[in-house]
Amino acid sequence: MCPNRTFDETSAVRLIVTCAFGLEAVVKRELQALGFSGFSGADGRIEFPASVNDIPRINLWLRAADRVLLKLAEFPAADFDQLFDNTNRIPWENWIPREARITVLAKCVRSQLASERSCQSITKKAVVNRLLDHLRVRDLPETGEEYTIQASIIKDVAQITLDTTGPGLHKRGYRKDTGEAPLRENLAAALVLLSFYRPERLLLDPMCGSGTILIEAAMLARNIAPGLKRSFASESWAKVPAEAWEEARASARQAIIKEGELSIQGSDIDPARIEDAKANARRAGVGEDITFEVKDLKDLWIDKPSGIVISNPPYGIHVGSLKELTPLYVLLHKMFKNKDGWSLYILTADQRFPDFFKRARPDKVRKLFNGPIEAHYYQYYGKPPSPRG
Repeated sequence: MCPNRTFDETSAVRLIVTCAFGLEAVVKRELQALGFSGFSGADGRIEFPASVNDIPRINLWLRAADRVLLKLAEFPAADFDQLFDNTNRIPWENWIPREARITVLAKCVRSQLASERSCQSITKKAVVNRLLDHLRVRDLPETGEEYTIQASIIKDVAQITLDTTGPGLHKRGYRKDTGEAPLRENLAAALVLLSFYRPERLLLDPMCGSGTILIEAAMLARNIAPGLKRSFASESWAKVPAEAWEEARASARQAIIKEGELSIQGSDIDPARIEDAKANARRAGVGEDITFEVKDLKDLWIDKPSGIVISNPPYGIHVGSLKELTPLYVLLHKMFKNKDGWSLYILTADQRFPDFFKRARPDKVRKLFNGPIEAHYYQYYGKPPSPRG
């Protein structure tokens, strides 16, 4: 049985970073680069010790994660009494003000408490009762900022968290028109982080749509914090000092690399998508770093001995059909079959892709999720470039 644990609410805290299945190692490397360690957790959740002052920096800098949760308690919850009593023991008055709008989300997996709606209701009742008692008030107007509580009950153990992020971390703020089948920004960043891309190398996306992969690559190359132009739920929290947010943003602005030229190119057959891509890149601050052009894949000419392709072709879900994809795969094969200096990274939900791209079998295949859509990331490693490029 899991023992009751309520974590120190003053400075030392436990944070949980969530991510899509398959990206745990990528996000863990990002957290290590930020100086964190002591990780634990299960699929899609990475838990580690931190301080409240770290919350701004983590939200600003994580590229491949979904959100950052503050862990407040973990306890057995085999029945509603246990869920209510243990939730009621959490010092909510230290985190949530009287005027807060309280939203509770629940998830129940392989537990005796199977009704998520009932768990939401019981959890909120416990929180409200605690606040009424300890704030010594008769009512909670719920007219202020939203505070989102998550009650995750897995195998009769409840984990209670407070969402520090708000809208998911994939919401960078630069993308206004996503087309019909958008690739989430955090997944696009993960595709780049999983590749051999470096700022000095040529990067190409010949089916770039609204440009998300290339924009994320340029932001990575320029060391632009992905959350720099958006706000977060915990910015209004009294427990997270305003100075911590100011310092984190000032540090992020100073960290941007402005020197050097990037060689990043994108093309697409749809003129409207190219216009979207250009506008998105400008809003992201990398409009001068990416060359976009309207071009059919069959008209693309590769004259460089080495480079990297990262692409998410329309894979028959929402856009196009499986029958329409076959000519695209054949074109990619013809284009790169004799160019072994090129590395190709293709994300698609169509598992037929390796049957048509016959330069070699994939060096690696990862199962990833773009929202609810299961896809595979086919990775073909080219020969390393010569010292001269």
